[in-house]
Amino acid sequence: MLDGYEMHDLTQPWSQDTPAWPTYDNPKVWYEKSLDTEKVNGQKIEFMNHTGTHLDGEKHFVGNGRDIADMPLDELVGDAVVADISDKVGDYDVYTSEMIEDVCDVQEGDILFIHTGYQKYAYHREEADPHAFFCKHPGPNMEFAEWCRDMNLNYLILDCGSADHPMNTIVRDVRPELADEAAEKLGVDDLDEIFPPEGYQLMHTELFPEGIVHVENAQVPENLLNERCQIGTFPWRFEGGESSVCRCVAFTEE
Repeated sequence: MLDGYEMHDLTQPWSQDTPAWPTYDNPKVWYEKSLDTEKVNGQKIEFMNHTGTHLDGEKHFVGNGRDIADMPLDELVGDAVVADISDKVGDYDVYTSEMIEDVCDVQEGDILFIHTGYQKYAYHREEADPHAFFCKHPGPNMEFAEWCRDMNLNYLILDCGSADHPMNTIVRDVRPELADEAAEKLGVDDLDEIFPPEGYQLMHTELFPEGIVHVENAQVPENLLNERCQIGTFPWRFEGGESSVCRCVAFTEE
């Protein structure tokens, strides 16, 4: 334990039951060696990087972007704020920079944790609902991405399946019935009115070239909502890695 600090785990549990991003393969875990036959347990794991709490690296969307190993620890650990907008948003809603600034003091260069409230639908929770967690959570549009860039945010952390609105991802194509539901909720005939093709997955395509990446599928305790703290994200030292599973930890003074 660090003297004078309390640690808070912001990470989902990880197992063969942890779902990957939609259209990605789910993880497989098995024993290559076992105590009963070889007197030692040895597990083998096969999984997509985008499973459970993970850090999307620049290389995920940018050909000449940095890999995970090129992200220094002093960039991954720093000043942070947790913005609780859970009472402002619901299924398919679009959140804005104004919503964030209404609830917390965001400073230039911060790590920003956006608490939508959809962590309650994660696979390991009592209210588990993969449709809500991956396909119906709120998300941003271009205004928000431009604000992130103007604020020169360090990186973002989300408590839901993607930093992008689900209707600005592949989910819109693979779940057309939900796209119809979202269009009705948002009051448009065509979702292109809100999410035009040139802004597809904008939280990745617009911000990763600027070095503003994000962690998805995280979670945060209630006592940190709208509070400032220190946050550290610890991925593998993965050379060539476009993304990585990670451990996220918040540090607060006791």
